[in-house]
Amino acid sequence: MSQSAATPLAAPAAPAVQVPVVPLLQLGTWVVFFGLLAMLAIFFVSADQGALSLPAGNAVHEWVHDARHLLGYPCH
Repeated sequence: MSQSAATPLAAPAAPAVQVPVVPLLQLGTWVVFFGLLAMLAIFFVSADQGALSLPAGNAVHEWVHDARHLLGYPCH
């Protein structure tokens, strides 16, 4: 009997993966936008209806009362 070397079947080549390129200027614009939005949200959650309060009254404090406790702001 003759011995023949079995050659394994070649696996199909994987397709090349294209990584999307995001321009830094476009990414920076979104980072600034969401950063300002986050700062505004933190301001309203942390405002104690004192000297830095934009609207008068106690409405904002009541709307974000539970969020204040969750973030560790004392309000009582």
